[in-house]
Amino acid sequence: MQHAVGAPLPPPHGPGIGHVGRPYQAQHAGHPGQPPISPPPPAPGQAPPPPAQGRPQQPLAPGQAPQPGWSGTGPTPPPAGQVTGHTGHVQLPPGGPVPLPAPPAGSGTGGATLAVLLIGPAGAGKTTVAKLWAARRRVPTAHVSLDDVREWVRSGFADPQAGWNDHSEAQYRLARRTCGFAARNFLANGISCILDDAVFPDRPVVGLGGWKRHVGPGLLPVVLLPGLEIVLERNAARSGNRRLSDEEVARIHGRMAGWYGSGLPIIDNSTYDVETTARVLDDVLARSIASPPAW
Repeated sequence: MQHAVGAPLPPPHGPGIGHVGRPYQAQHAGHPGQPPISPPPPAPGQAPPPPAQGRPQQPLAPGQAPQPGWSGTGPTPPPAGQVTGHTGHVQLPPGGPVPLPAPPAGSGTGGATLAVLLIGPAGAGKTTVAKLWAARRRVPTAHVSLDDVREWVRSGFADPQAGWNDHSEAQYRLARRTCGFAARNFLANGISCILDDAVFPDRPVVGLGGWKRHVGPGLLPVVLLPGLEIVLERNAARSGNRRLSDEEVARIHGRMAGWYGSGLPIIDNSTYDVETTARVLDDVLARSIASPPAW
């Protein structure tokens, strides 16, 4: 059967059917040169279909003003600033100065929420012990290492091995302030935090005063100070910019001896493995909670 030139062709799959699931008229409506096709009239006794575009307008509640940008169709949007559903911004409590924790009921620190500063020379095992102590607690506990935070600076990192100067001190101060901010926010949300840093007793500029200022009076400092031969052995196993020369390790260790007589608790972990040191640290912290050191 031939069709006259210019006559419309019938639909390929029968009257009114184009692609699967789509009315033929809807596929060709609005094409250039074609008039719009009206929907078929409803069957007798059938209600007319809703408008093709938009959603039914929902009336406003008495005294309710329309939200800016609402067209009057679709669900009424929530008031400005109100969060609905199960996703979206989670409001966190602001972090403030960390107070002293309440004494634990049982042995060790138990379920106390506390902030700890683990001090020690390079090779003392601060980071390893802090990680294990945090992982073994019965309550949520985070570990933040100041050396790790300092190394977030990739380009322009001021390596203290190249010499301590204004640039390296500024980056140290920035890292300490960042660690303090993190600790306060962890504590404000019920998560304990242990920080580790090689704090010198004879350097007030980068000493405990800055940590107390950035974290709060509830920070519990503990010194980890094994013998010199132990830190030399552990330092030899390091690599990269974490490994220091033997002379530098000996110099740092000698300066750390100034913590004796400071009133801070000191753990000599020369003969302890990591698990034993973490357990001793927990006992020392429990005593510090009951009788906070003066610092």
